[in-house]
Amino acid sequence: MNLHQFRFVQEASRRNLNLTEAAKALHTSQPGVSKAIIELEEELGVDIFARHGKRLKRITEPGQHVLKSIEVIMREVGNLKRIGEQFSAQDSGTLSIATTHTQARYVLPQAVAKLRNSYPKVNISLHQATPHEVARMVLDEVAEVGMATESLADYPELVTLPCYEWQHVLVVPSGHPLSTKERIGLDDLAGEPLITYHPSFTGRGKLDAAFATRKIEPRIVLEAIDSDVIKTYVRLGLGIGIVAEMAMRDDHGQDLVSRPVGHLFGQSVARVAFKRGAYLRNFVYKFAETLSDRLSRDLILRAMSGHVNDYEL
Repeated sequence: MNLHQFRFVQEASRRNLNLTEAAKALHTSQPGVSKAIIELEEELGVDIFARHGKRLKRITEPGQHVLKSIEVIMREVGNLKRIGEQFSAQDSGTLSIATTHTQARYVLPQAVAKLRNSYPKVNISLHQATPHEVARMVLDEVAEVGMATESLADYPELVTLPCYEWQHVLVVPSGHPLSTKERIGLDDLAGEPLITYHPSFTGRGKLDAAFATRKIEPRIVLEAIDSDVIKTYVRLGLGIGIVAEMAMRDDHGQDLVSRPVGHLFGQSVARVAFKRGAYLRNFVYKFAETLSDRLSRDLILRAMSGHVNDYEL
């Protein structure tokens, strides 16, 4: 058996058992892919794929186990290549970060600046995406680090660690009746036109759950993925906003007032994610440490080896 056979089996699985597409992706011929898979099956003594004629129809039960082992082998092969390429360049290269707009805009700038100060030869590549896309980028090794509030903990192939807790705040125009109310309740928000995040972003699920528990139907007039967009439409008078507290920390304008509503919607947790088993360079650990004092190199190493969980933080 050899790595070419492993790649062919892996790619056939990724391409929905279409050997023609697998061959195109691997820049080889379809008969060559088919022959290599059959040779591997003969050597292992099991069918990885069930067939109808020459077409692959499904992955067999032993094939599922073979694929899991191949995933581990190919991941470690990738790590070996990266170690060879990167070990001699621990203080240079590119750090790819996949994250949401809120994290990129309000949380990461200081951490990125600190990293660049410590590692001036390291370039930063920021990929802004939905939380699910962030997870996918880390899994596909487009990014070394992922950061988001939602979704990351749903992927067992990722090592995810809590970075910091945050709450939502209400954003209203200066002079709005709620700008001076001592304690805001859900009933106060029920009749107001609300501007907040798209359902897959920045803790929106907690807002929906809180209203649903009280059997209140909120008047959401506009949804966005960008906190700055939400604040812009609040300024235009379209409604009142609910945003992450980070989005208001540096907003010192006189036209908007923020009020805490964490008592209504609870705390959310921003998490960092790494691909399980990945090789991380020194500056990746340094970047994590600048994000949160709880993310020490030792803790990340233990988490990557499966010897730590959230409850130890």
